Amino acid sequence: MLYGEKAIKEAQLESWDNPYPDRDYRIEISFPEFTCLCPRSGYPDFATIQINYIPDKKIVELKALKLYLNSYRDEHISHEAAVNKIYDDLYSLLKPRVLEIIGDFNPRGNVKTVIKLSSESK
Repeated sequence: MLYGEKAIKEAQLESWDNPYPDRDYRIEISFPEFTCLCPRSGYPDFATIQINYIPDKKIVELKALKLYLNSYRDEHISHEAAVNKIYDDLYSLLKPRVLEIIGDFNPRGNVKTVIKLSSESK
């Protein structure tokens, strides 16, 4: 196993203390190379995952987030399940004031899917 594969296999989300917990500021993270596998066909799905949040006491560590998102590349998971799982994992870790996850999936079979989930809509 190559070192990158090992890092992805062992990936775990990590948080850091928010240096400005008294402020409402927005963090926007774009991950344009998200991949997972269709649970029905096994074909790869490609997406941009957008993470937008207003932190409270914690912020996400970016390298750990990158490895965590890369860990989906061999997982058979639907678009909806992937976005909801990412949301649940980040919400559980950070307990942010506001969290929004957008999965903007590339068209496949002439169908484009965008999944949006936010703490404001829950």
